[in-house]
Amino acid sequence: MKVQQIKFKKLKNNYSIIIGKNTLNLLPKKIRRICPKTKKIALVIDRNVPKKFLISLKKKFKKYNLLELKLNSNEKNKSMKTVNFLLEKLLSNNFNRSDLVIAVGGGITGDVTGFAASIFKRGINFINIPTTLLAQVDSAFGGKTGINSRFGKNLVGTFYQPKLVVTDILFINSLNTKEMICGYAEILKHAIIKDKNFFNWLKKNTNKILRKNTKSLIYAIKKSILIKSFFVNKDENEKGLRMILNFGHTFAHAIEVKNNYSSKMSHGEAVLSGMMLETRISVIKKLCRKKTLLEIEKIYNDNNLRYTYKKFSKIRELNSLLSYLKHDKKNDDEKINFILLKTIGKTTLPNTQKISLNEIKKLALAISQG
Repeated sequence: MKVQQIKFKKLKNNYSIIIGKNTLNLLPKKIRRICPKTKKIALVIDRNVPKKFLISLKKKFKKYNLLELKLNSNEKNKSMKTVNFLLEKLLSNNFNRSDLVIAVGGGITGDVTGFAASIFKRGINFINIPTTLLAQVDSAFGGKTGINSRFGKNLVGTFYQPKLVVTDILFINSLNTKEMICGYAEILKHAIIKDKNFFNWLKKNTNKILRKNTKSLIYAIKKSILIKSFFVNKDENEKGLRMILNFGHTFAHAIEVKNNYSSKMSHGEAVLSGMMLETRISVIKKLCRKKTLLEIEKIYNDNNLRYTYKKFSKIRELNSLLSYLKHDKKNDDEKINFILLKTIGKTTLPNTQKISLNEIKKLALAISQG
């Protein structure tokens, strides 16, 4: 199957996203072109990545001084402590800005490594190789980097574009069902906020994605990247329109923080729950029709995804999330800044749906009942 390439042309730093099978083979040639002065490469790799990929990558970098750094990628390690570890390794090995840092792993590895790269000597060359479906369709591109704090998720970070993103479908074969669902959540989100036709395609093809059908995966990944790039190109630093990509994430981040980033509920599962809760608010506030909610519910039901929001359909569980909503990074005052849904393919604009905690408490019973 032909390698797909998407170019981010409107950003301050243009770069390409390569999608396909065996795309890692293109790395040496790409690095010589985009980082011609590089002599040292720091390979920051998630310990969950199968060893065969690490062996393959190391062979491709024989002409460089290679520093191998392994991370235990979990939300608790998405911290300043991990960033300091990376920075000290780069400094002690005399890396320069013309050298290169490559992240190989899921979204956590990419976010932490990208953040470290952005502040190392005010910016070192950075390439992202996403190995999870979630990272491939969302976090690996767009320029957001960041770490968590005890107050919430991704509250410390920068905007820093990679030089290149290399997506190799072969990584997907190593993922379990939970990880596939995690990535699928962002694919579904992209369809819901921007593309009715893509949503209709997902009605028929979600099962193929979850079963790792190569053709369906490449199509879904490419569509997701194009949708996200539409918003990023219009609003690189998330001052306005890009916030639409946070649909479902207001409740999702609250769920993750409340559960102390437990692996029992992945980011994607939290997003699936958040999208359902926020669509229910949209119906209650008469921004969208009940028919739209039922359309989305059907995809959940048809693909055994209802479990993601079932727990938070109980009023007690829903109320337990409310205090965590106030730390969402979209908020700029005492009210919670939601992105709500009008119809499949269209949301409300950022900063137009601000709801106080007291109002959400009053709505909680209706939200829990759907």
